[in-house]
Amino acid sequence: MMDLSVELLGIRFKNPVWVASGTFGYGIEAVEIYDISRLGAVVTKGISLKPREGNMPERIAETPCGMLNSIGLQNPGVEGFLKKIYPQIEHIDTHFIANVFGETEEEYVEVCLALEHAKKIVAYELNVSCPNVKKGGMLFGHDPLVLSRLVERVKAKVKKPVLVKLSPNTGDVKSFAKVCVESGADGLVLINTLLGMKIDVWSEKPELSTIMGGLSGPAILPVAVRMVWEAFSELGHSVPIIGVGGIYDTDSALQHILAGAVCVQVGTANFFDPTAPLKIIEGIGEYMERKSIESFKELVGRAHRLLVKS
Repeated sequence: MMDLSVELLGIRFKNPVWVASGTFGYGIEAVEIYDISRLGAVVTKGISLKPREGNMPERIAETPCGMLNSIGLQNPGVEGFLKKIYPQIEHIDTHFIANVFGETEEEYVEVCLALEHAKKIVAYELNVSCPNVKKGGMLFGHDPLVLSRLVERVKAKVKKPVLVKLSPNTGDVKSFAKVCVESGADGLVLINTLLGMKIDVWSEKPELSTIMGGLSGPAILPVAVRMVWEAFSELGHSVPIIGVGGIYDTDSALQHILAGAVCVQVGTANFFDPTAPLKIIEGIGEYMERKSIESFKELVGRAHRLLVKS
C-alpha cells in the first residue's frame, strides 16, 4: 500500500485531500453520501463572531468551466456553531479546520478563542481574501501591513496552528506569502476565488446582486497552480502550502502537489461530483504505484527538483 499520510502542523493527516471551505458545509451535510472520515480533513464553512444572513439573491451564477458566488459568508456565528453543529461532528474520525472570518482584528481573535477548547478543531484557516463581503474580506488580504498585524495578533492569542488563505487578486502572491510567514503563520492556503462578474444579456444586468463575486472551478486551475509554484519557489519546504483552486480530478490535484502543495482542497467539484475527493485520494495512490513512489512527501514540489536536474 502507498503511504498517503501527511505530517504537518504537528498533526498526522490520513491523506493530503481536504475539502474546501464554503463547498462542503460543515461536513455533516455529506454524511449520507459517503463516510467523510475517509477525507484528510474538512475545512468548515466560514465562521464569524455573530450570525450573518449573507447577501441578497441572486448569489450564484454558472460560468464556463466554473461558477461565480456571492454568498456573503452566511453562517450561524461561532456560538451557534458550537451549540448546534459542533456536537454533530465530534464523533467523525477526521480532522476539522475552522475557516474564520472577522470584520475587525478583534473579531478574528474572538472567534479563534471561542474555538480553542473545541478539540475536534485542530487549526484555523484565516479567511482574509473573500471577495464578496463589504467589510473585512479583501481588506485584510490586500494590505501587507494590515495582514501582518492580523496574523501577529491571532498567533499571540491562540495555541492551535494558524493557516492564512491568500487572495489571488493582489497580483503579488510571493510578497504576501512572505509577510504571513514572517508574522508567524504556520501555513498558507492558495488560492481563494478570483474576482469576476457575469451579465445577463437579455435583462442587460449583472446576474449577481453584488454585481461581482468569486470565480471558482476548473477555470481557475492554471492561476492557482502558478501561485502555488511561485510561493513554493520563494519559501520551499519552510512552511506548508495547501493548494486549492480548480481541483476536480487526480491530474489537477497532482499539478498543485508537484508545484509545491503538501495538501490540496477540493472545492467547487463537490457540487457537480460529491465523490470527487474520494476519487482523487484513490487516484493519487494509483499514480504513486505506477511511478514506484512509496511516500507521498516525495511528490511535494517534485516539478521544481526535476526542472533543476534537467
